[in-house]
Amino acid sequence: MNPVKTGVIGCGAISDIYLQNMINRFGAQEVLACSAAHRENAEKKAAQYGIRAADTAEMLADPEIEMIVVLTPAPTHYELVMRALQAGKHVYLEKPLATELSRAKEMISLAREKKLLLASAPETFMGSAVQTARKALDGGLIGDITSFHIVANRDLTMLASIFKFLRLPGGGICYDYGVYYLTALCALLGPMEKVYAQVGNHCRVRKNVFPQSPEFGQDYIYDNESQVNAVLTTKGGISGTFSLNGDSAAADQGEFTIHGTKGILRLGDANQFGGTVSFLPNDFMHPEWRTLEPVSPLSDNCRGIGAADLARCIREGGKPAASAEMACHVLDIVEKMIESGAGGTVRMTETSCERPAPFDNWQQFVKE
Repeated sequence: MNPVKTGVIGCGAISDIYLQNMINRFGAQEVLACSAAHRENAEKKAAQYGIRAADTAEMLADPEIEMIVVLTPAPTHYELVMRALQAGKHVYLEKPLATELSRAKEMISLAREKKLLLASAPETFMGSAVQTARKALDGGLIGDITSFHIVANRDLTMLASIFKFLRLPGGGICYDYGVYYLTALCALLGPMEKVYAQVGNHCRVRKNVFPQSPEFGQDYIYDNESQVNAVLTTKGGISGTFSLNGDSAAADQGEFTIHGTKGILRLGDANQFGGTVSFLPNDFMHPEWRTLEPVSPLSDNCRGIGAADLARCIREGGKPAASAEMACHVLDIVEKMIESGAGGTVRMTETSCERPAPFDNWQQFVKE
C-alpha cells in the first residue's frame, strides 16, 4: 500500500505516542510535517521525529499532504477540522469529535459534501480486549444479552492539576473519559436510544496537587462535570448502568460487565487497548471465571491505529472502524446525559451509528 502523506496539528503530550506509532509501527502513513499553536513546540517535535515544522495554514495548503491528524484540545476541534476539510484533506482527530453535537453534525456533513473521510478517537475498542469480547458475544458465548454495567473512576483533581485542557469545555469526566466506555459499548452492543442520568460536579474550586506544577498549592476552577450515574438503553432494548466518579482518590480503574443467559463477560479499563477478558459460565453450583484467549496482540498503547485504518480506507475504500458517525453518536449520548442530569428527565438520542465490523484486518498495516 502506498502510504498516505500526513500532517499533524498539535504537539502536546499525546502527540509522542501518535508520532512514534504512525512513523515506526504502522505502515499506512508517511508523516511529513507537524504544526502547533507555538512554533517552537512544532520545531522541537519535528527535530525529534525527523519531519518538518510548519504553520497550520501552510500545511493545509500543501497539495502533497492528503490527511491531517488533529491532536489539539477539544475546543479547537471544530475550527481545525472544518478548515482541513475545506482544504480538501481527510481528517483523523483525538476525542471528543467536538464539544457540541450540532458542530459534530456540521463536520460530518461537510466531509460528505467534500467526499472526504473523517474519523475520530477513541480507537481503544480496536485493541485486543474489546475485540476478544466482540468475538465471544458474536459466537453466542454468553447467550442472549440481558444487561450491562460500567463502573469507573479517576482522580480529576490530580489530572486537572497536570493537564489544564481538562478544565476547558470537553474536559469533563463524560467527554474525556466516559467516551472510551461508551465507544466500546456501542462497538459491542450497538447504538443507544434512551438516556436517564444524574450528573454533577463535586467541587468547583480545587487545589493544584501536582508537585511539579508551577501552580502547586494554588486554587483553580473546574467547571466541568465530575460524576455521572446513568441508565442507558440500546436501540435493541437492552438496559444497563453507567457510573463514573472523577472524585476518587485513586488512578483510573474500571470494569465493564455484560450479562447474558449463558454467562457473564467482564472487561477492564476501556481506556486501554488490552487487558484481561473473563467469562463466568452459567454454572450455579461451581462458578469459576475463565480467562479468554486474546484475538490479537494489540494490547499495548496502539494510539494512531485508528488513523492508520483511515489511511487504509483512503487507499482501498471502505469505512474506517473509528467512524465519525460512531463518535458523533457517543457525543450525542454524552449530551443527553448532561441534559437529563439538568432536567431530571429521560432523553432520547438524536443520532445512530452502525456497529463497526470486527477489527480483524490489522495485519495489513502493522509492521510488527
